[in-house]
Amino acid sequence: MSYTLPIPQPGTHTRPFWEGAKAGKLMLPRCQDCNRVHWYPRHLCPKCHSDNLEWIEASGEGTIHTYAVQHLAFGPWAAEAPYVTAYIDLKEGDRMLTVLRGVDAGKPQDIRIGAAVKVEFELANDDVHIPFWRVVEE
Repeated sequence: MSYTLPIPQPGTHTRPFWEGAKAGKLMLPRCQDCNRVHWYPRHLCPKCHSDNLEWIEASGEGTIHTYAVQHLAFGPWAAEAPYVTAYIDLKEGDRMLTVLRGVDAGKPQDIRIGAAVKVEFELANDDVHIPFWRVVEE
């Protein structure tokens, strides 16, 4: 099955993220001055405004901070509805927005805030793999 949703275009400041995703690794920017990880990639640290940044391989683990069921969607996402979006508290300390896998959008009462999740990557094309998060069975 081919990937039919829009595919992000890697930029100079996001290339390490997309190269990591292609290799099945979650790469995150970390400030070398305040030692804090941040998501989404930027040219400056959003915490201390330093440009002294590096990329680290993250654990790919986190927990559900909050979620929402998307019942209506437009454009290329219309065929996906209903689906669940979630904010993931990364083990490394920041938060990432995602589409959540491994849950039933028709049974949101089964989704638990604080549930453990792990990143997985879906092939979009030869150069881009898209990260999603999946609930880890307990």
